Amino acid sequence: MKQGAQAVFLVRPAAFGFNQETASSNVFQTPSPGGADLDCKSRTEFDGLVRSLRDAGIRVLVTEDSPLPPKPDAVFPNNWLSTHEDGSLVLYPMQAPNRRRERRPGIVSELGDDFKIRRVVDLTHHERAGRYLEGTGSLVLDHIGRRAYAAASIRTDPDLARSWGETMGYQVEVFETRDAGGLPIYHTNVFMAIGTGWAVIGSDLIQGASDRLEIPKRLRDSGRSVLELSPAQVADFAGNILELTAPLGPAIVISRRGLRSLGPRGRRLLEQHGQIIPVALDVIETVGGGGVRCMLAEIFLPPQADSRGGAGPPP
Repeated sequence: MKQGAQAVFLVRPAAFGFNQETASSNVFQTPSPGGADLDCKSRTEFDGLVRSLRDAGIRVLVTEDSPLPPKPDAVFPNNWLSTHEDGSLVLYPMQAPNRRRERRPGIVSELGDDFKIRRVVDLTHHERAGRYLEGTGSLVLDHIGRRAYAAASIRTDPDLARSWGETMGYQVEVFETRDAGGLPIYHTNVFMAIGTGWAVIGSDLIQGASDRLEIPKRLRDSGRSVLELSPAQVADFAGNILELTAPLGPAIVISRRGLRSLGPRGRRLLEQHGQIIPVALDVIETVGGGGVRCMLAEIFLPPQADSRGGAGPPP
């Protein structure tokens, strides 16, 4: 099992903007006048990310969002979808009603042409009971060690996270966080990321002395180099990053803002573990309150065999 996927699924935005329904739990969002200019800027940033990934040899599947009904956060598909090496596709329950519109009813067909989907794990019915688990926003996954980390919040139900672990074969570590204003961090992947040989984490945001020490220790004990992030670096999306697998090896995708915030020491650590792919996402990060990791739904599904018995189409 590799930590980084070789392919990703992205949704090109059609009505990007400030989401009022998520603002109470996501302090990273900043209101904007919106309008056509904002839409244009968000799509320019999106297209730049797609080019950078394809230039690195990563397979990128892009689908277009529909303008109606408006879905201001459609650019973040990792919150409603995850795929896994055993052929599982998981659909997740989301807290904001307008975000539930993002789920694509035809996603199995969209991915099934090129990849084998052996089972669909549909958790969306938990929305009726007010229980949410927003994909790999809520869950930061150590695929190699089969361990998942989840920061409890209104969008991450601890019991549902543990149940997910039983279904998917991961040991789930649940813990509490607080920001400077006393609110839980809305998504685990804002302040934590795991690669093959590295990890970043904003331990200062973790509540409880035991968890604050034990979680970074678990990452180090797994053989990874661990970089501690300050709250200011977390606010700059330095923790919202993702390792993918490119033809030349691991590639670490990070926003230019996040990379600047890491400084020379943080950049050197990441460079020791892979090719850095920096992308400009100032509008999407500032207005949407999510970063590059949130934009990337990894595809770990096995490829379909073609008619000649070979692997599916190349990147």
